[in-house]
Amino acid sequence: MLLQKGCIQVYTGNGKGKTTAAVGQGVRAAGRGLKVYMVQFLKGSDSGELHSLKKLEPDFKVFRFERPRGFFWTLTDEEKLELKKDIEKGFDFCKEVVKNKECDVLIIDEMMGVLGNKLLEVNEVVEFLKSKPENMEIILTGRNVPEEILEIADLVTEMKDIKHYFNNGVPARKGIEF
Repeated sequence: MLLQKGCIQVYTGNGKGKTTAAVGQGVRAAGRGLKVYMVQFLKGSDSGELHSLKKLEPDFKVFRFERPRGFFWTLTDEEKLELKKDIEKGFDFCKEVVKNKECDVLIIDEMMGVLGNKLLEVNEVVEFLKSKPENMEIILTGRNVPEEILEIADLVTEMKDIKHYFNNGVPARKGIEF
């Protein structure tokens, strides 16, 4: 099944739920016969959605190109350079997926983190988004969306942090946050 009209969606904001919303949208699409790919950037550790989504293959596939590392701000300059190469490899994969129309829905998780850390250039991502096929949906997640991406997105949803249990000392929990 092909989409008649594919859009560019962005899930952003300081609140919890950006990746979860993108995964939920992907699960809905796969349930209707659409082929979904999700490329995760800046996430190298194990996470619950990986185990669930593995059961949905080949309808919903997750791709990661990075080696497990700490948070970006804890990396040495050498590790940041290695990470940049891994990100570029993953982005090249995204370009090939779009060029070859390999899926109906492409989720690029943490693209804004990649851009915020200057691991890719905004204009390169904008050109990539403009090259998407008419019937392909692309979903981007992450905080601090550049204005250039806001302008070409068809839908932008902001997750707003009104109250969060982290502020009361509740740590990230297996099965809920990861």
